[in-house]
Amino acid sequence: MDDLYKKIVEQRSGMSWLAGKLPGFRGYMENTTRRTADRMLRDHITDQFNQLLQEFINIETKLVRAGGLSHMATTKSIKTKFQTLIDRIATDAPGYSGFLAANKITPDDLEAIYAFDEAMIRYTEQISDGLAELNTAVVNKEGIGTALDNLDTIMLEANQAYDLRDDVIRGIV
Repeated sequence: MDDLYKKIVEQRSGMSWLAGKLPGFRGYMENTTRRTADRMLRDHITDQFNQLLQEFINIETKLVRAGGLSHMATTKSIKTKFQTLIDRIATDAPGYSGFLAANKITPDDLEAIYAFDEAMIRYTEQISDGLAELNTAVVNKEGIGTALDNLDTIMLEANQAYDLRDDVIRGIV
């Protein structure tokens, strides 16, 4: 029995050999890897947006304390855009197509999806800059409306960019 075990262990060729012997297995493993990578990326982006939202809420609190109640409709709109985007990123379907998916995602589509994911990371940087601008405006008590409008525009654009990503996954683009 020990000899048979030793023979089997010594002859093993690894996962790549096994994948070559089972039809469709390599593609299955690639899809599994894509799903895992997509989930990790979306979790990271969601975490970044959650941190930015918390920073925005802290600035909003300073704004209220400084007598900026007239800006609350705008801040509420921005928070809604933040939360909507966070929820969509956290819960949307992965950027891949499964074996039985109605819409098969081609390698070109996958590259487009990755480009949109990269854009979400760039939006976190733009939003961070917008929050710094807003914080400065609140501290200086000038330019608050402009800073809020700029931030609102960035949030609107980020949500629209995510819509385009969904269009690629659904095969609309």
